[in-house]
Amino acid sequence: MKAAPERIDTGRPAARRVEVRGVVQGVGFRPFVWRLADRFGVGGWVRNRSGVVEILAEGTDEVLDGFCRALQEEAPPLAHVDSVKWEPAEAAGLSGFVVDESLDSGEGERLISPDVATCRACLAELFDPRDRRYRYPFINCTDCGPRFTIIESLPYDRERTSMRAFPLCADCSREYRDPADRRFHAEPVACPECGPRLELRTAKWKRVPGDPIARAAELLSNGKIVALKGLGGFHLACDATDEAAVAELRRRKVRPHKPLAVMVADLDAAHEIVEISAAEVALLSSPKAPIVLARDLGRLAPSVAPGHRRQGAMLPSTPLHHLLLREVGRPLIMTSGNRTDEPICIDNDEARERLAGIADAFLIHDRDIVSRYDDSVSRIWHGAPVVLRRARSFAPAPIELPTEMAPTLGCGAELHGSFCLAAGRRAFLSQHVGDLDTEESMRAYEDALERYRSVFRLEPEVVAHDLHPDFLTTRFAEATGLPHIAVQHHHAHVAAVMAEHRLEGPVIGVAFDGFGLGEDGTVWGGEFLVCEWGRADRAGHLRTVPQPGGDAAVRHPWRMAIAHAQDAGCLDAAVALIGDTAEDVEVVLGQIRSGLSSPLTSSAGRLFDAVSALAGLCPEATYEGHPAMLLEQAAETGATREYPFELSYEDARLVVDTRPIVEAVVGDLKRGRPAGEVAGRFHRTIAAATLAACRAIRGGTRIAQVCLGGGVFQNDLLVSDVVARLESCDFEVFVPREAPVGDGGISLGQVLVAHARMEG
Repeated sequence: MKAAPERIDTGRPAARRVEVRGVVQGVGFRPFVWRLADRFGVGGWVRNRSGVVEILAEGTDEVLDGFCRALQEEAPPLAHVDSVKWEPAEAAGLSGFVVDESLDSGEGERLISPDVATCRACLAELFDPRDRRYRYPFINCTDCGPRFTIIESLPYDRERTSMRAFPLCADCSREYRDPADRRFHAEPVACPECGPRLELRTAKWKRVPGDPIARAAELLSNGKIVALKGLGGFHLACDATDEAAVAELRRRKVRPHKPLAVMVADLDAAHEIVEISAAEVALLSSPKAPIVLARDLGRLAPSVAPGHRRQGAMLPSTPLHHLLLREVGRPLIMTSGNRTDEPICIDNDEARERLAGIADAFLIHDRDIVSRYDDSVSRIWHGAPVVLRRARSFAPAPIELPTEMAPTLGCGAELHGSFCLAAGRRAFLSQHVGDLDTEESMRAYEDALERYRSVFRLEPEVVAHDLHPDFLTTRFAEATGLPHIAVQHHHAHVAAVMAEHRLEGPVIGVAFDGFGLGEDGTVWGGEFLVCEWGRADRAGHLRTVPQPGGDAAVRHPWRMAIAHAQDAGCLDAAVALIGDTAEDVEVVLGQIRSGLSSPLTSSAGRLFDAVSALAGLCPEATYEGHPAMLLEQAAETGATREYPFELSYEDARLVVDTRPIVEAVVGDLKRGRPAGEVAGRFHRTIAAATLAACRAIRGGTRIAQVCLGGGVFQNDLLVSDVVARLESCDFEVFVPREAPVGDGGISLGQVLVAHARMEG
């Protein structure tokens, strides 16, 4: 064991008022300060004040120098110290050190830790039969447990959380008030005597007698579906090795193909279902405990992630999940507790109503969830984490901005809804809320925004929104009565990358996605932009083709196959490949020829859809990005040949002509080339075309920094190839890591653009 540090002789006293800024509330910072003061022999007090930790410290100057250095250098693992500032004070001869009551001055920056997975010390107690919290599903300490999902306001004290409903028993109160205990001022602290309680209910809401976890595990082992209340909302769980159970969950949830996340008890169990690198192990077992995409070993039910080489795996994030996974002894599907396209359930009564007909039983508790949070999704890319869905354990941690800005709200787009509240140099990018195309989802969005405004006391002075006038987020922005600024969708994608990497520009922005209204009124989605914060010039794009039926082409990607094949002059061969009836094709061709319900689109996402349909991989899409994901999964990474493409100029803009690509794809498939080989060559071709376009733009602008944004760049195969090619030609390439590359990060870019335009 490490020897306890010796008390330092203080000599003649001096005094300092110290202010510590950063993520210093809800992370055990005050107990940490008390222990430091005890070690250094410092007298005084510590307290939370709005968004900072305030300290009065007395000792010699030499001792206080060491004390202040230790505040920065030895901070708790969940803390993030931005600054330690002090000024001299008058010494009063204080001999002891106390934790004072919090003070809310209503001013100053307010930061708080996201929710954190159960720490090792609490896990050891959870499974120790001698411990008074043995098998208690709500065990926590200052290093772990719920944070933002239970906070109602700051400063972070128990009476300002949903835990105020549970008065501390004598034992918990003693721990809470003992500076030497790791539960000293752990606001969610509880035990079986005084804390939240668990119970199991049937589908008809009758209470099930016995141990709720053991009975729930029995149901899961018998192929049943259980809804359980987690940190930020409900999960729907079933046995991930039972094909009948997984298929039934898909049927009830109306989610036929989208991959389902799987939770395993520990790393040993993770190694049994996925192939994981050291970096993936570190991310899985980190305090964030996100869903991590890793290579599937094929040992789960086929319906878990049909057509995918990767599996979304995660470790338990709460004591309840740890207990349940240990009890069941096998991997469990752990997917969002909602019906498809609805917000996740957070309230017991809400779950009872909205999950009726899906869940066979409900594992619930009586601790209220204040903020609705899904699970985060990440992957390892180039040895470091990339966030694909920002939610539990990531939000509301701020992202550092490249410039000071007035309080600004970015409303996001429609898909993968999020918002961003920014002020000073902090951007609070919200959790994933869901697709914002219904009144119900917008209510969840507005509730989450109100929570952020209240907790962080940020009142926006300007609102940024998407250029599309019919998005519900655009209408929300216009209804605020504040000055509002429309930001073109793909400019926002690139600006989000610039914001995260603190780039001033100009940069070449490559924005590939499915849809975004362009400044010319057409549908953009395969864009090469020259971007600064407040301005984006469209330097080039993929060739435009009709999108027959508008949104119908998203649901039926074979329509895009017809559109691209018609444009490329290989329609007859394409029709033979996709196998649709002549009558269906004639309807689509009629739309293309007349232009009715067929907006022109440069979308890279729709091009991927077309090739996926031509290859027979996904003629019908059941979730956003479905065809492109299957095309990536099918692609042979060993493919070396590329298809031909051409660069031309129209109205002084660079155009990547996709006709030779589509013609070659159809030709290969007609000759019987395997779909995987064609998919691999297609990916290489898009990467080669991206490089060629960026080199052409650099030739005219001398810009060598490239930012990649848009949902198509969730494709690991594509983004890796694009980055490798660009870097080999001396480009400096930036991809987002903290903010999602798709529409979930777009609100971050919106606030940067709005700020630049307001500044003129």
